[in-house]
Amino acid sequence: MKVAVSSIGKDLDSQIDPRFGRCAYFLIIETDDMSYEAFDNENIALGGGAGIQSSQFIVSKGAKAVITGNCGPNAVRTLSAAGVKLYVGENGTVKDAVQRYKNGELRATTDPNVSDHYGMREAGPMMGNQGQTPGQSMGMGRDMGSGRGMGMGRGMGRGMGMGRASGVESDMGLSGWNESSQKGGGDPLNNQELDLLKQQASDLRKQMEEIQDRIKKLEKK
Repeated sequence: MKVAVSSIGKDLDSQIDPRFGRCAYFLIIETDDMSYEAFDNENIALGGGAGIQSSQFIVSKGAKAVITGNCGPNAVRTLSAAGVKLYVGENGTVKDAVQRYKNGELRATTDPNVSDHYGMREAGPMMGNQGQTPGQSMGMGRDMGSGRGMGMGRGMGRGMGMGRASGVESDMGLSGWNESSQKGGGDPLNNQELDLLKQQASDLRKQMEEIQDRIKKLEKK
């Protein structure tokens, strides 16, 4: 059976990365013999939708379980819809976490333990999980900073993929959640997500303005 673990390195002795959607690497491990593959997480710099895209990647690799530190609502819904079990709040080495999983010591969850965009915005966990250290938080700041200048073109292009990700949500049977989230039922989680999406839209407008300014400057040279 294949298990996916968010990792800060490319081997089993690496520490678990507390971020799921924006972890450094994914290790896909065959629990029968502990053979594994390491993959760079290409979604780490996405402006949005990193949790969904990472979840879809995990599913495409045939993993039936995910072990990580923190996981937001969008990723949880996507993994759940695909029948992938989720184990959050884990730390230590990847090898030790997988061994705990094999020993039946981990408890699966269907609930997020952080808000959406937690890894990008350094938002506090919803349930008091302090998996992210200050050093790792600073690391995310550097990742976001790398999107400036000419690199913003690539960042914006990949961010456009959010529309496709939303379509996949519907295909995977998540349309019911979309409908309920739009009814304004007073769900604190949905309200929080709405605020974050509004902020993200504002950020994207600012980035587009910066890109246009950069284009004008380059055209004048």
